[in-house]
Amino acid sequence: MKKLMRIFVVLICSLGLVSVAYTAQPEENKSQKKKQPQTVQHAPPTTTGHATGAGASPKKTSMGAYEGKKGQTSTGAYQGQKGKQGQTSTGAYQGQKGKQGQTSTGTYQRQTGKAAKGGKVTGAGKPGEISTTTAGKTATAGAAKAGKPFKPQHFNVPKQPNTAKAPPVKFQQGKHIEGSQNWQGQNYTVFRNYKSEWHDQNWWHSHHNNIVFVFGAPYYWNAGYWFPAWGYYPNAYYAWDGPIYAYNRLPPDQVIANVQTVLQQQGYYQGEVDGLLGPQTRAALADYQRASGLPETAAVDQPTLQSLGMA
Repeated sequence: MKKLMRIFVVLICSLGLVSVAYTAQPEENKSQKKKQPQTVQHAPPTTTGHATGAGASPKKTSMGAYEGKKGQTSTGAYQGQKGKQGQTSTGAYQGQKGKQGQTSTGTYQRQTGKAAKGGKVTGAGKPGEISTTTAGKTATAGAAKAGKPFKPQHFNVPKQPNTAKAPPVKFQQGKHIEGSQNWQGQNYTVFRNYKSEWHDQNWWHSHHNNIVFVFGAPYYWNAGYWFPAWGYYPNAYYAWDGPIYAYNRLPPDQVIANVQTVLQQQGYYQGEVDGLLGPQTRAALADYQRASGLPETAAVDQPTLQSLGMA
């Protein structure tokens, strides 16, 4: 009887151990499942590195191949698309930027303002458009760069002025050049001191022995500049009432024609070389002076001609 009881107790204990062992098995499986994602997270870099090598294990090969294909397909394609997209967008942007620069510069050059009476120029471009450097000739502000030496030429200008492009200015006794009080320096003293005077032929000849005629209008020479001799001929035509620098001792129309030619070469003037200091020529002068850091006189002055390489 005691022996049977022992056997019964042993059976019960055995059943209890089996039950405990069976219950613990799922818990272990669960813990392994919980740990598995961490292993998978670290697996891609390891398996990807072995995927391309020969003799890799089947598991690593399949994972590596999968990761390799995935990396090449997604990352490679993405990089390729990104590269193409960058090239396309950058190229398009540069193209658009180039076109825009050409368009704005060209438009600016064509839409330069007309010169107002008395030396004031209107219609100037917006600030900043000039640093878009017109024909690459922009100089640092306040200091004009000297241009290449220009050999003076003689031009066959029209015998009659085109008054549609260069309307005649009206005489006003004692009129000063508007804005000239702001042009500092001794090179601009002649402009600050100028005022319109009306005299007859005898007075002009008694005070000035060097008088030339341009488009039928008399100009007198004084201290390196040509001036209109108002009153010498009451109906004389003048496109500009002010001094004109006597470059190389040329007459006023030839001075202006040479200036127009240099401004054409540098992209500031698109009009005809006609020897007239009309609104279009004066606007081109103002554009050049602004870009070169010179006072915007819109006139043929010595500093401007020196900057252009003419004096």
